[in-house]
Amino acid sequence: MSESDPLRSLPSVDELLARLAHLTEYFPRPVIVGEIRRALEAARAAIRAGGRPASAPLEHVVEGSLTRLASTSLRRVINATGVVLHTNLGRAPLPRFEPVFGYSNLEYDLAAGARGSRDVHISGLLERLLGKPGIAVNNNAAAVFLALRELAAGGEAIVSRGELIEIGDGFRVPEIMAHSGAAMREVGTTNRTRIEDYRAAIGERTRLLLRVHPSNFRMIGFTARPALEELVALGRETGIPVYEDLGGGCVANLEACGVDEPAPAASLRAGVDLVSFSGDKLLGGPQAGILAGDPQLVARLRRNPVYRALRLDKLILQALETTLRSLLLERWDAVPALRMIRQTASEIRVRAERLVERLEGLRAEVVAGQSVIGGGTTPGQSLPTWLVAVSSSDVAALERGLRSAAPPVIARIEQDRLVLDLRTVFPEEESELVAALLAAHAEVSRGENSL
Repeated sequence: MSESDPLRSLPSVDELLARLAHLTEYFPRPVIVGEIRRALEAARAAIRAGGRPASAPLEHVVEGSLTRLASTSLRRVINATGVVLHTNLGRAPLPRFEPVFGYSNLEYDLAAGARGSRDVHISGLLERLLGKPGIAVNNNAAAVFLALRELAAGGEAIVSRGELIEIGDGFRVPEIMAHSGAAMREVGTTNRTRIEDYRAAIGERTRLLLRVHPSNFRMIGFTARPALEELVALGRETGIPVYEDLGGGCVANLEACGVDEPAPAASLRAGVDLVSFSGDKLLGGPQAGILAGDPQLVARLRRNPVYRALRLDKLILQALETTLRSLLLERWDAVPALRMIRQTASEIRVRAERLVERLEGLRAEVVAGQSVIGGGTTPGQSLPTWLVAVSSSDVAALERGLRSAAPPVIARIEQDRLVLDLRTVFPEEESELVAALLAAHAEVSRGENSL
């Protein structure tokens, strides 16, 4: 290796450790050494690849890495996209609740002084909301898996070809069914399925009649599917349970907002034996999968060993209990997602105009636009809104500046302008949003002046 070899110019671990001695008061020595080794290996890899290591001194690289390790990764962000159930931002924004500190009565019956069940914290609320008993697991894919595993494993579940959907992130109904041990019996065609198709497919191995709501797409044109009442009647006639996966879980009546989604309670009143839906979509709560219906079927699901593997943690239970109680008592504004969906365009316009008045020095105006509910729900449906549109000589840099703010602001770029939809911004976040916009604009201006 020659003297000019750039690898020889790299400092040793001990050299860097000496330069970072002031950090030993805040970080364990093994952690500092570990980050030094990571930084050195990254620098060597860059050199071997024909490039150059980071321009900043390696001790600064290590110090930055240690600072990031000491900071929380999961952070609050301001969602200015206008997508209410933004999958990348945690879907439904959580309602305010104070996590129980220390121990809790998670599985302890205080009245009896004996072991209890964690289901008790939500079961009464679910039954009052839906008219049937229910349980919750960690997401709706898990709910579908548990239902199929308990009710159809070793047998067949009949499902329309037009309902073999992908529910997001590569999860497909046929694959969930295959892993559950239930055989899928497809009936009908992609666009048309009749009740006679279900009837003709019923055999000795049939365990379940499955209906899947296509929550993330709409099929129009030459289409047909049996009415829910027809499927329920066939189930009663043959003694086969009817299970409907609704996905979105719309409990509140949002018809006045133009939201057309099936309600779990309506399906249960129509005679469906079991329904499942998400907790973090139109229900407006944390990630969860809820199963409700016939008491005997729900009891079977609860006894299945897989249920224990899929049950909720105490923090999720508390957030879900808070959401369900607000829904039951019709405190709609206490559920952030519902409050955002129910907000009128005129209310948003007033907020947007007031915010623009605070953006001194920015070229901003209020323009008409559309919000979406998102989260794999209500496809083809949108909510009228008013947007704050900001023009800039470098709109990409402005958007990056917002993402690096504290808290980060997530917006979008349309027609070479930065647009922000206050539908998904909490009123108490508006001052932070203004500060982030002004700071990002000032940084863009400094960059222009330095050229």
